Amino acid sequence: MKSLIKRYKWFLILLVINITVGIIYPEIGKESFMNTKINFLEVVSVLPPIFILLGLLDVWVDRSTMVKYLGKGSGLKGFAIAILLGSVAAGPLYAAFPVALVMIKKRASLFNVFLFVGAWSTTKIPMLTFEIASLGLKFALLRLACSIVGITIIALILCASLKDKDHEMVYAKADKVI
Repeated sequence: MKSLIKRYKWFLILLVINITVGIIYPEIGKESFMNTKINFLEVVSVLPPIFILLGLLDVWVDRSTMVKYLGKGSGLKGFAIAILLGSVAAGPLYAAFPVALVMIKKRASLFNVFLFVGAWSTTKIPMLTFEIASLGLKFALLRLACSIVGITIIALILCASLKDKDHEMVYAKADKVI
């Protein structure tokens, strides 16, 4: 029971705050609970397909393939695959993190994982098509190029700021996650 409370500590704290606000300010509390309900339903509708795809990724792609295409030393090939995977992915950003976890468990380089998450957040193809239609091809391609450069710089800085032991700690923690 204690481990369950410890695991959901922040959820329980926020629940108590939400209930307290609802008692003191009923209108704000009602609105807060309605927003929570809407967000919960959105998450519940998005995550099952993501987890099915994750299960398939975990079973169908063996570690040696992931290392070959996205591991250390994968070079431009890994860079391109990470950007492309993030760009074609569907769903909100929070869905990228379970996919990134599987990539880490399969020993993709952290640089490529950072690229993947960055691409998921900024270079999605549907967003690009919308920008082309609304703002023009020149703007869309310029924004895409700037985003890819920015993602790459951020990934390089993140990797440079991590020591080898930090990299190993990330892989070790990923292996412990179910």
